[in-house]
Amino acid sequence: MFRKIALAIVLTTLSAIACAEGTLFKVPTREGITTTLFWEAAPDAKATVFLLPGGGGGFGSVEDGKATSNNFLVRSAPYFVANGFNVAIFGRPNDSRDLDYADRISDTHLIDIHKVLAFVKQKDDVPVWIVGTSRGTVSATAAAIKLQGEMAGVVLTSSVVSFKKPEAVPRQDLAAIKVPVLVLHHTKDACHLCQPSEVPAILRGLKNAPIKKEIMFSGGANPSGNVCNGQHWHGFIGAEREAVDLIANWIKNPVN
Repeated sequence: MFRKIALAIVLTTLSAIACAEGTLFKVPTREGITTTLFWEAAPDAKATVFLLPGGGGGFGSVEDGKATSNNFLVRSAPYFVANGFNVAIFGRPNDSRDLDYADRISDTHLIDIHKVLAFVKQKDDVPVWIVGTSRGTVSATAAAIKLQGEMAGVVLTSSVVSFKKPEAVPRQDLAAIKVPVLVLHHTKDACHLCQPSEVPAILRGLKNAPIKKEIMFSGGANPSGNVCNGQHWHGFIGAEREAVDLIANWIKNPVN
């Protein structure tokens, strides 16, 4: 009996660390490579939100069943669960400490996303919506273009829109996206790569999305620190619940 249990542990290809509320997984995505995933299920979930954080990626450590990053999407995960969505937060592969712009449109990154998406669907067979924020919108856009048929729709928050960045959302092949897309952006976002005035270029490029919606948001309070970080308007500081409720309500009923 004990030998069989030990053998099962050794042979398993997927390691998981159970937490009080969420679970940290290490999903095999390429030969010898695993990618971290934070998973938290919602009772009777109607959909899963697949969250792609910004910056260098990742969701921080997991403490008391919660991911600890101050990234907008990561710290707002409980609000997605409260809205009835499973939460899957994409981390980083163990062969990378940082997901730069070029990394986020690479074939390697898209393979990792593809494999983690497949695992998430095994956890719960409900529609999966990809939600990216800041640099994560580069990943979300690339996934919507290259991994067609693997998601129900896409939400882009605090999008990288500057044409100075070759990987920026408007510079990708947006016409190839054929799922509903929501673009949520703060009117006071001061990040030089995410200027509100350049956001409409996204919707102009989404020529074949069946539904597309832009929402310019103005709520929040007490921004601090770097204007491109999660504690500023760029991260919907002080209005996380309101921002997530907007996203959740649109996912439940996507309209132009």
